[in-house]
Amino acid sequence: MAETWSSSGIDVHLGWRPETGRTGLADAIRAAIRSGRWQPGAAVPSTRALAADLGVARGTVTRVYADLAAEGYLHTLQGAPTRVATAGALPQSAPRPVPHEPAPRWDLRPGRPDLTMFPRADWQAATRKALQHAAAADFGYTNLLGAPELRAALAGYISRSRGVLADPERTVVCCGFSHAVALLSRVLRERGVTETAFENPSLNIYRDIAAANGQRIRPVDVDAQGLRVSELDSPAVVVTAAHQYPLGVALAPERRASLTRWAAKTGAIVIEDDYDGEFRYDRQQVGALQALAPEHVVYAGTASKTLAPALRLAWLVLPRALVEPVRAAMFDSGARPPLIDQLALAELITSGAYDRHVRRTRTEYRARRDRLLAALPGTVRPQGIAAGLHLLLMLDRPSSPSEAEVLAACRRRSIGVEGLTQWWHGERGPGGLIAGYGAPAGHAFAGATQALVEALWEVTS
Repeated sequence: MAETWSSSGIDVHLGWRPETGRTGLADAIRAAIRSGRWQPGAAVPSTRALAADLGVARGTVTRVYADLAAEGYLHTLQGAPTRVATAGALPQSAPRPVPHEPAPRWDLRPGRPDLTMFPRADWQAATRKALQHAAAADFGYTNLLGAPELRAALAGYISRSRGVLADPERTVVCCGFSHAVALLSRVLRERGVTETAFENPSLNIYRDIAAANGQRIRPVDVDAQGLRVSELDSPAVVVTAAHQYPLGVALAPERRASLTRWAAKTGAIVIEDDYDGEFRYDRQQVGALQALAPEHVVYAGTASKTLAPALRLAWLVLPRALVEPVRAAMFDSGARPPLIDQLALAELITSGAYDRHVRRTRTEYRARRDRLLAALPGTVRPQGIAAGLHLLLMLDRPSSPSEAEVLAACRRRSIGVEGLTQWWHGERGPGGLIAGYGAPAGHAFAGATQALVEALWEVTS
């Protein structure tokens, strides 16, 4: 047989034991091919490389290769690498789970940005520049609070755009708001706080995460002025002050003041979820609550709405007393956003590209909101329209169709929307339809709007 040749050594795992000798080595290679670990057409290690790796004579490997070539497992050719010649019996993958419902044709699910608007060219340029300027040491074990470049950029950005009293040394980069809720719930539990209030209604995913990390959940109702602060009796509360989800109301000025006074007086912690604070359309932007009581309010922001949820980039600005406990919790969790993404976002912010993208998307989403409002039949009552990526159609009038009837009409037209009822905690409140206008690609928005209007006319006329 011609000498087996390879341009370089190839690492392989065989599970071969030296005491089994040449027969055992042949069996190990056969098993690797049959199992699919050595795939058809793939080059195998040269006789010299494999012999060196296994600590055996080269002639032993040469004879094994010759035997396997004769059996049809390997293919040899003068001057070329030896390759796998046959397909093994590949293991069968587990069956894919069948989704409960197919993906909607018209995606009006709330809380989702238009992913076709992701600034690919700007992100690519920011990533390239970040890599060019990153020091070798940056690729070691990263700072537990996040890349210093991103924390500095975020502190400047949210101070300027959201009125947050931000300090890079008190800013933490997390893997999305879910990660932030888990961290804070754990830290509060370790400090003796085991009950957290949530707005009612609110997203149950965050209530569930807090509960899984040691918090009892207490619902506090929301009205047209926002959270009913007078009903608070918990040492911690999560609030969406700028744009309550899902009702869409803003926390009234007098209640903002009342909430921060209550926190300062009782020593409570307020977690401010500013999930879509950049998208306000009809009046002057509502600033962050955190500036009123920075030692009692944790500010939480995210790139999920402005850029894309898949980036898993969120940030916290902490009271001084929570910085070290959160640092320790970050170490225990082991979760960190990828360094390159952190550096890219820092570059995107400092270059001004992030601001330009936010302004561009804000203009687009405002135009979509206006088109949707203009198309809606007069029989529905929209609210929460001043900001964000969704609006709420209330269905609490005696003449209104039920939420179930509206959702059924939407399903018949393959429209992805959500009902309000599922977000109430405990006793169910009134029904409604939560329609997002951010998710559809630009070319699909008109069709999605028309489909929704047809569904509403069906059940309201």
